[in-house]
This record gives sequence, structure tokens and C-alpha cells, in this order.
Amino acid sequence: MMSARRVAIVTLGCEKNLVDSEVMSGLVEQKGYVLTKDPELADVVIVNTCAFIDAAKQESVDTVLQIADLKARDASKKLLVAGCMAQRYADQLLEELPEIDGVVGTGEFPRITELIERVQSGERPKLIGNPVYLYDDRTPRKLPDGSASAYVKIAEGCDHQCTFCVIPAIRGRYRSRSLESIVREVEELAHKGVREVNLIAQDTTQYGYDLYGKRRLADLLRALNAVAGIEWIRVHYAYPGAFTDELIAAFRDMPKVVKYVDLPLQHSQDHILRAMLRPGRQAQIRELVAQIRENIPDVAIRTSLIVGFPGETAEDFEQLKRFVEELAFDHVGVFTYSPEEEAPSFHFALQVNEAEKERRANELMETARVVAAQRLERHVGKVVPVLIEEASEDAPGEYTGRSPYDAHEIDGVVHVLGVGLEVGAIVPVRITHSLDFDLVGEAV
Repeated sequence: MMSARRVAIVTLGCEKNLVDSEVMSGLVEQKGYVLTKDPELADVVIVNTCAFIDAAKQESVDTVLQIADLKARDASKKLLVAGCMAQRYADQLLEELPEIDGVVGTGEFPRITELIERVQSGERPKLIGNPVYLYDDRTPRKLPDGSASAYVKIAEGCDHQCTFCVIPAIRGRYRSRSLESIVREVEELAHKGVREVNLIAQDTTQYGYDLYGKRRLADLLRALNAVAGIEWIRVHYAYPGAFTDELIAAFRDMPKVVKYVDLPLQHSQDHILRAMLRPGRQAQIRELVAQIRENIPDVAIRTSLIVGFPGETAEDFEQLKRFVEELAFDHVGVFTYSPEEEAPSFHFALQVNEAEKERRANELMETARVVAAQRLERHVGKVVPVLIEEASEDAPGEYTGRSPYDAHEIDGVVHVLGVGLEVGAIVPVRITHSLDFDLVGEAV
């Protein structure tokens, strides 16, 4: 008989981790445990960690220590560490943090209830194997109540060898889910009231190559476009090297595929891209962005960039700022280069000091802010669909939502004035003015 009944899962890191936590939640609930959002009320707390860069590792350690403090006040509470940090540093975690009762890696999520039971029996298990696990439509998954938007992991792992990245070591080789399994999951999500699905993988444009011998993201988008109840389909992490004419046509022609292209470019300068082992060069990137804008009317383009990569000179950085201005990205995520010991770039010469990396990041973000504000102005006076996500508790008639041009929690929002709007509904909104990153409008 289980002595622990209440389980809390604390999720850190990216959307892929969020899906993993929802899968663990489904497995835990299926086994008869009760989920709680409050770690103080839980008998077992699972911290699903990130270990991609130094800042993420520090956040993970800080969160584990916070839960350890709770455990110090309640010795019966159990603390489990899951995810990327567990996969990467299992032995160190168990050795240096005696408060941790067990760890489970990125390939062992299906054994989460086994881990809980073994911890309850007095063991201190380490479930770390080769990361080959991939959930499917039959896997229990627990979404937050009332979710109108959900992430769907179409593949796991990565085959790219970017010199700054440790994801292949943490998540394993690239492995796609079957097209049929993804469609069945999205149909079930639609049945539960989900209106927007966000397709994620380490590289979505690589989808299907390992299973079918060719890339099939365009085929997947066509299949999902036919799912009743789903209104928006958003694609994340589309590598520029495989953004083909066929894929551009799918974005253009499928009405449910939002006109939002997420291209993680990482840099503009060819010698930096070569050192990173990134696909494409600046001339090809410029040509691709021009093709996307020409063929997908009113598209929003998001990118992510790294500043301070080894060998990035002051002139390289100035060229990167000019690149952002000239290509006029709608959204830019800026990251400072994080030297990871297991990554080849850790040993590269001409490392940039931390203070200079931070200065460049702040400067590039300001450049991106000005560009984004200019891009947003084009929506003023238009009527755009908005997914209503929150009703103000303090101001009746005020809501917060997102347009098709904004991804959940990483881009801007739309502040909406209206009467009796339903959270989770997609409603037409006339945009009255724009802010730096957000829009303001009235429901019509």
C-alpha cells in the first residue's frame, strides 16, 4: 500500500520538459496518486530540471535546494530529480545533495511511479539509461485544466552536432513519432477543448526522416489541418537548412497553420556559423527569409541568436545587429554563449569574457525591441483573431490573449477590451494601438 499519496511536479526549462512533466503527471495519476500544484502539500516532489546552459543549471540547483528546505521541515517528504540535469549529472547530484531521494533521466520517464515506490521502500534509486524513450498517443498525459493550447512533441533527440550544444548527449539520437500517432493525439486534444497545438522537437524540419526516409513535416501539417476542433497549428524550432519550398507552400496553403515561422539561426556571420556547425550561410539565410516573406503573406518570423561565441569580434557583433535590423524579425530571443564542458566549443580559442557577452546581449535586445515595435505597428487598424487566455480579476471587461503572430509565454500578448469573452475562445479583435512587444484592441 502506498504511503505517499500527493505528488507535485515542478517543471523548469523548455516546452519539451513541459510535455515530459505532463506525461509524468498522467502516469502518476493513472497509478492512483493525487496531483497537487503546491510542493508544501505534497508527499513527493519531482523537480523536472534543465541543464542546457549555466543559467538553467543554476535555476535547477536553486529549485532543488528550495524543495530540500521544505524537506528539512518535514522529514517524510521525498525529493526526486528528473530530466536533463538528472541525465547529465546523476552521480554528482546524489553525492553532493543527500536530500535527494532518487533521480530519473530523460529516457526513463515511464518508470516514474516505480521510482516513487522504490523511494518509499527506503531505496535511493538512480534510473538513468540510454535516452531512447518516446511517448505516443496511448501514453497517459495530464494537461492543466481548461487548456486551450498544448504542446505536441513530434520527435525527440537530435542528430545535429552543433559545437555549443549538449542536447544529443542528454536526449539521444533523433527519433520521430509516427504521423498517425501524432494525428490521434491531436484529435484527442481537440476533444478535450484544445484549440491551438504547438509542434515541437529539437528540429521540427527533420521530422520523419528517420522513419520514412524523407522529411514529412509538410505532410504532417496537411494531416493536422484536417483535424476538427483545432483552429491553430504552430511550428517551433524549424531549422533553416531544411525549410523547403514544399514546407513554405504548406504554411501558405493550410488555413489552420498560423503564419508564424520560428527559425533558430544563432548568428549571421559565416565564420561563426561554420564554427558552430550550423546549417546555411548568411546569403542563404537572407534568401530564405525573402522567400518566406514573399510566399507567406503577413508572416511573423522569430529567431534566436547567440552572442559572445568564441571568436566573435566587435565587428562581428556590429554586423549581427545590422542583420537583425535589415531582416526585421518580429521576435528575437537573445542568449549569451554558455561554455559547456562536454561541448567542443568549450575548448575553442578567443573566448569572450562574461561582462562583454552580457553587454552585447543587452545591446542586441534593444536593437530587436526597436525593430519589433516597428513591425507591430502594421497590425494597427486591422481585425485579427485572438486566443483569449486570461480574464482580469480586478478590471471586468479586460482580457489578455495572443494573436497568431505570438507564441505562448515567449512572445507578446494582446490586451483586449470586451464583454463576456470566454477564456479559451478565439475572437476577432480590432487592434487600436501597439506597444513595444504587445498589442491593444477591442473585441468586435
